[in-house]
Amino acid sequence: MAALDGKKALVTGASRGIGKGIALALAAAGADVAIGYRREQAAADGVVGEIEALGRRGAAFAADVRDAEAVEAMVRGARDALGGLDIVVANAGVPTRFEATHEVDPGYWDRVLQIDLYGVFYTLRAALPFLREQRDGVILTVSSVAADACGAKGAAYNAAKAGVNALTKTVSRENARRNVRCNVIAPGLIQTDISDGMQAFHGDLEKSIPLGRIGTIDEVGALAVYLASKEAEWITGKVFRIDGGAW
Repeated sequence: MAALDGKKALVTGASRGIGKGIALALAAAGADVAIGYRREQAAADGVVGEIEALGRRGAAFAADVRDAEAVEAMVRGARDALGGLDIVVANAGVPTRFEATHEVDPGYWDRVLQIDLYGVFYTLRAALPFLREQRDGVILTVSSVAADACGAKGAAYNAAKAGVNALTKTVSRENARRNVRCNVIAPGLIQTDISDGMQAFHGDLEKSIPLGRIGTIDEVGALAVYLASKEAEWITGKVFRIDGGAW
């Protein structure tokens, strides 16, 4: 029996990158998986095809996570399409521009926080009533080691991800008695198109990683499966850094 047989999951921001890796890992572990995306319908449909190729039910829902009503519709749609909702992964986010704090445009600051922090809040706010009512569920938020490392020229991103950590811990305390667990996955440098841009800006970042290489979306997915499984049912309110020892 697979670790997540019979479970129903929603992963936001899953048309590519870390979200895609998590969605496919959950499906491989036995879960039916709905994914959220903003614009890349063809890519989202491709991920659904990969989920279905694993023998699981898949669905895709377009939603801008800055829009609370759109997020509520996505969560309801996922629950209806899959026939339930047990696991929610709030992953949707955008990377940072590399610029000093005094150079950051307020409009850009707002955009990063609206997507990377408000989007997580809207997702959790929409999903919690369902999970609380059934007195069972798992929430995973995707943050970053940047929330702790606080590297220069990443103020908006760092602040948003630190907010995700605090929000997740708060939600874990509020919902533990309802048997709803909530943990953070905080990746370091993972091989995606975003990490390609970071490498171009910072240079050879692999030298800063004690294990000597960049991580993979499959490794992040494996952590998500563990945290969503019964093996982790006494774990809540924690930040799990997956970074090759960098932090």
